[in-house]
Amino acid sequence: MDRLSRRGLLQGAAGVAAAGALGGCAMGGDDATNGDAKGTTSANNPLGVKEDAPLEVVIFNGGFGEEYAKAHEALYRGRYPKAEIKHSATQQIAETLQPRFVAGDPPDVIDNSGGSQIDFNGLVSQGALTDLGELLDAPSLDDPGKKVRDTLLPGIVDVGSYDGKFLTVNYAYSAYGIWYSKKLFDAKGWEYPTTWDGMIALCRTIKAAGIAPWTYTGVHARYMSWPILTAAAKLGGIEVIKAIDNLEPNAWKHDAVRTAADAYYQLAVDGFLQPGAEGMDHIQSQTEWCRGHAAFISCGSWLENEQKSVTPPGFDMAVAPTPSLGTSDKLPFGAFRGTGSEPFIVPAKGKNVRGGMEYLRIMLSKKAAADFTTRVSSLTAVTGAADGLSLGPGLTSVTKLIDASQGSAFTWLYSTYYRKLERERVNAASLELFTKRITASQWCDRVQKSADEFAKDPAIKKYKRA
Repeated sequence: MDRLSRRGLLQGAAGVAAAGALGGCAMGGDDATNGDAKGTTSANNPLGVKEDAPLEVVIFNGGFGEEYAKAHEALYRGRYPKAEIKHSATQQIAETLQPRFVAGDPPDVIDNSGGSQIDFNGLVSQGALTDLGELLDAPSLDDPGKKVRDTLLPGIVDVGSYDGKFLTVNYAYSAYGIWYSKKLFDAKGWEYPTTWDGMIALCRTIKAAGIAPWTYTGVHARYMSWPILTAAAKLGGIEVIKAIDNLEPNAWKHDAVRTAADAYYQLAVDGFLQPGAEGMDHIQSQTEWCRGHAAFISCGSWLENEQKSVTPPGFDMAVAPTPSLGTSDKLPFGAFRGTGSEPFIVPAKGKNVRGGMEYLRIMLSKKAAADFTTRVSSLTAVTGAADGLSLGPGLTSVTKLIDASQGSAFTWLYSTYYRKLERERVNAASLELFTKRITASQWCDRVQKSADEFAKDPAIKKYKRA
């Protein structure tokens, strides 16, 4: 079983086609680095950064904004004052940077996130990314006697590795679960249910009180596939998820997946979903939830920061694991999906590859990680970096979720390996499911058919999860 203690990609549907087009473009691989700058290696400069080499950083300007990156750049500038840093931020990562990959002139560091993220499958298959193994084995900034890899939370290296190469640093740590307002629940005398029967019973009570039990984003309906897969993993074990990651035949038709899908389909059948949610994007549905128009929402731990401008004082948001489907669940109630997110890459053809790796090494220091957490209310991949910090109620709840899981957190990788499978196929099928246009069984069949198509497509690079 994967043992993770670990912001989901704030991704929508826009720009997917552009991102996917990368697979058909020749980008060049890591056999050439476009004249990569290199300086003298020393104890203070273990990666051999050329001290006056310019560094270009491009940040996805999403739920985390860009100010945290400016703080990280200031730390880099403090170590290399002769280096000019070019900073830019955009929500259109693929549209902005794909042509530069094709031209062999990419930036040195990219936060490859968002709805217009460049498809990792294309980047990996064409050798467009620097192998960051040297970064992992470099001494950490905080403790030269400890390697960078030894400062990372469990699972961070796994989720950033492809074919045995560590190619991306998923900087944020995201916990996924079911969110609710403790203020509302305390006022109503409600308790979060630990079982699915308890969830359905509470939904009836909530609906009778004139509040929609659940809301969701119909535009990004895949958000509702997350609790389905989480519940399936808890019911059937992590092997259910690994089969899905490995595109195995009938993986999506496993009894545990069917049972979980049928359970969440009941929310639609019994009228527990907020009317109109099928037309909402993630911000709209989250705002409805913050306004108290719905009791539950499925989301990742970036939620608190993304909604900070509209969350009422004292709302006291909290996250909880998906309820257990039955007494035969193989994983405990406290198990949840936790994973690294906000993927940072160093293009192989960047002009300052070593500066790019050094920038990531600085990001992975406790000072940089603590600053990130303080600014954007998200944990990072760095072990212990949030210790002693004053956290908001949502993030405090996340830390309690992690502690209560006692190491039983897990994740899936199919959405990283085969981005379009989740962003397009699972997303579309999930909207059909929660608008009752297909049944839970048909949802499983439809997604499995899509997974089979990916498995049989020779143009799609395949990955094996052990």
